[in-house]
Amino acid sequence: MFSRSVISTARRAATSQSFRPIARRAFSASIVVRGGKHAPAETGPGVSMNLADIKSSNDLFGPGAQPGTVPTDLEQATGLERLEILGKMEGYDAFNMKPLDASRLGTMENPILAQGFGEEHYVGCTGFPADSHLTMWLTLSRTRPIERCTECGNVIKLDYVGPADAHNDAPEDPKTMADFVKKEYWYN
Repeated sequence: MFSRSVISTARRAATSQSFRPIARRAFSASIVVRGGKHAPAETGPGVSMNLADIKSSNDLFGPGAQPGTVPTDLEQATGLERLEILGKMEGYDAFNMKPLDASRLGTMENPILAQGFGEEHYVGCTGFPADSHLTMWLTLSRTRPIERCTECGNVIKLDYVGPADAHNDAPEDPKTMADFVKKEYWYN
């Protein structure tokens, strides 16, 4: 008997006129756009809108959104993300994200080239023909630019395209078992 009276009281309280909801509509629908036009973007340092304007890392800051608006990816992006977006807008893939050539097996005489900007570059080999084995991750570096996949024998070589004087203070590669192989068996 007690449980029935509690349920009926709760129903009456929920439908009574004294019960008023805090918000009659969702907060996400409460944005108001006035005027319909955005103010022109600022110009000057830090507000680069194309790749040619970028001279230093300070130029990789977006202007942000105008008050009362939601920023676009271009307006709020900074750093490397902004560089990537600006490059894509001009049809340039800043980080060379296209897959490597998988139409052939790389050999020591004719390796598959992987462009890299840094001291090390990680490449995933899925075999030849493509997807014939699980991904094997190979580490290419400027001191060891050639690696061979242990599953399929595919040879991949680092094609360094960064600045020539960069990374002069890079640490020496750690010793591996490959360092103890006789010099006549090394591949160059």
